Amino acid sequence: MAKKTVADIDVKGKKVLMRCDFNVPLDADCHITSDDRIVKALPTIKAILDGGGALILMSHLGRPKGQRDDTMSLLPVARRLSELLGSDVGFAEDCIGDDAKAKAEALTGGQVLLLENLRFYPQETIKDKVAKEDAQLRQAKDAFAQQLADMADIYVDDAFGTAHRDNASMYTVPQCMKGKPRVAGFLIEKELKFLGETLKDPERPFVAILGGAKVSDKIGVIENLINKVDCIIIGGAMAYTFFKAQGLAVGDSLCENDFLDKATLLLSQAKDAGCEVVLPVDSVVAQEFKANAENKVVVGAIEAGWKGLDIGPESNTLFAGKLAGAKTIVWNGPMGVFEMEPFDAGTKAVALAVADATAKGARSIIGGGDSASAITKLGLVDQVSHISTGGGASLEFLEGKAFKCLEILDEKE
Repeated sequence: MAKKTVADIDVKGKKVLMRCDFNVPLDADCHITSDDRIVKALPTIKAILDGGGALILMSHLGRPKGQRDDTMSLLPVARRLSELLGSDVGFAEDCIGDDAKAKAEALTGGQVLLLENLRFYPQETIKDKVAKEDAQLRQAKDAFAQQLADMADIYVDDAFGTAHRDNASMYTVPQCMKGKPRVAGFLIEKELKFLGETLKDPERPFVAILGGAKVSDKIGVIENLINKVDCIIIGGAMAYTFFKAQGLAVGDSLCENDFLDKATLLLSQAKDAGCEVVLPVDSVVAQEFKANAENKVVVGAIEAGWKGLDIGPESNTLFAGKLAGAKTIVWNGPMGVFEMEPFDAGTKAVALAVADATAKGARSIIGGGDSASAITKLGLVDQVSHISTGGGASLEFLEGKAFKCLEILDEKE
């Protein structure tokens, strides 16, 4: 069933509590270096304000470990949001307590208040499973969530980046607001549309590209995709675990020896399912893990003392060829150490191949995180179909996991 969104409810004269993902990057002086996450929340924010709602925004930023840390304050976000909206955004110096409550009560239609960082409180990140096993923790989490819930008449979830987490603001707050409207924002709606519809009814050939450091991070994804896609392209350091599982020397490359049997099993399962798995045929190797380190291209085995840091030029060509005829593409994870030259070439090649396939009619979904960073860095944002705002969330979605905080939202009739 589709979830109700802000477009399905009347917000006029109502207090609306909206969970955003304002976990923006800050420099050493606490200046925002990318406002992308704020900008992507604007459609939902503006719809609520234009509808006459009084809007209370909440989010986390960074990992302050349950205590106040002014270097992770959301105040810079309030200032930037004010600039983007062209109107003042109020700021509460706490997310609960007297100041937040008073400022929320004083809000009128068309006004905005941003609460301080939710993660200044340990209650925000207490895992629901742990809380169920510990009555004291359960009580603390519930009391924290209730204070947030009491501020509003409507709950809106537009934070896909944390949709896979059972944080208090994501799951316990809407539980506390049972009987009141609990809906998705437009960003969540877009994520569910692209990710959900793509996995449910993809146009074929359907190609998945998986990269990154560890096979262990992607086991669930591979297992789920084997029966959904026509081809899985594997790059990044995780490829070396598959190489070693096949008896190939990988030198000093990152390799998860505890997952060699699992890698072998995954290859066997893919073969049985008729899913082609494409591994790199060459690697760019170096003896040092640093930018512009002395390097060379090797085909096959990697000798001791050398480590693979990127896929090689033949792999670039191979992967691009597999993507050329694709009609649906999902990409999660870089092909190498894309932050450092010259080990960014493989990720660039794949990004350009994805953009080229998109230009020819393919639907391409970039799964957040490093893949999204690479696409952005290369200026290809407008040349792919969709860039997910949640790296970890999109990964768990590709695994086929259910998100409790989305299931709790109201269904469309």
